Amino acid sequence: MTTRYVSAGRTVTGKVRKHNEDAILVRDEVGLWVVADGLGGHAAGDYASTMIVERLGALPRTGSVFDFIESIEDALVGINAELLQTAAARGVDLIGSTVVVLVRDTDFTLCGWVGDSRAYCYEDDRLSQITRDHVHGGDVDVTHFGAAPPPAAGSGVLTRAVGAEEQLFVDWVVAGSRPGTSFVLCSDGINKEMSDSELHEQCRAHPQPEDLVESLFELALGRAGRDNISAVVVGLQA
Repeated sequence: MTTRYVSAGRTVTGKVRKHNEDAILVRDEVGLWVVADGLGGHAAGDYASTMIVERLGALPRTGSVFDFIESIEDALVGINAELLQTAAARGVDLIGSTVVVLVRDTDFTLCGWVGDSRAYCYEDDRLSQITRDHVHGGDVDVTHFGAAPPPAAGSGVLTRAVGAEEQLFVDWVVAGSRPGTSFVLCSDGINKEMSDSELHEQCRAHPQPEDLVESLFELALGRAGRDNISAVVVGLQA
């Protein structure tokens, strides 16, 4: 990889949950960054998110970027099948995880996702969410997969997750590539605690990934910290 970038990442349990079911992956050497947010409760959610980052962390990057994307998708499809089998064997409804993936190539950046873990692009002092939450029910604090248990009032239904259904579909988008562009990958523990406008201000004030990660966690933990909190920031350099 010849493109220059700098990255930083962190994951914490937060102030309410007893266990951290999030997991992150930072692989600067192959241009791959991941945030996964486990579903299904402790010992299920962390099992799923950890499986994702471990499998993606072991993937070699050979051939073209499209070969790498195909290997990422193949790995996620395999994980999806294994999680379904494990849930059936344990007699539980769901062992799953959302995931957001960023892949850097020389001329462009690709972002893939399943669920409501998000990716933002900060470029020319503009922040845009480049993923679209796989959630039915709008802007919500709590999401559930499917209809059981019934969603609480004001909550949303997560329509896609790794380990949720027989077929897995990963959405992809081509993102910015110019020097000075930054990407923020995060679990919903970040966007539960701050608005997009606040995230924009943090990106503006902290151009270095390590400083931005520290600031985001300080802000999130200074509030309710209702969920596990995870973020990976990648900055493209000249």
